[in-house]
Amino acid sequence: EPAGPFGGQLVVSMRPYLTSQIEAVVDITGRYPGAHGAPIHWGDPDAIGLTLSALASPSWGESVRMRPGEVPVFWACGVTPQSALLEAKLPLAITHAPGHMFVSDLIDSELCV
Repeated sequence: EPAGPFGGQLVVSMRPYLTSQIEAVVDITGRYPGAHGAPIHWGDPDAIGLTLSALASPSWGESVRMRPGEVPVFWACGVTPQSALLEAKLPLAITHAPGHMFVSDLIDSELCV
């Protein structure tokens, strides 16, 4: 829901995995909610309002090729705030670019819960 001038759509990132890998992917990434955390969805992209053709030419970042036997796995993406900032039409905002994430001195074990 919008908050003041901020609103917009949830932006997701997608990586394909074999169905047999999804449980491990959820278990591993779910331990890092301070990063992207666990996926919000896997399988049919239509269930979250996307089409297979949208995966081939994303609005943000680069497309990812899926191989036979893989399913798309989706995470909430750090580009969502950029989308909200664009909608707010602020004169200045400093953020990251798709594929060029925040860099810090934190190590993985400090982010793990």
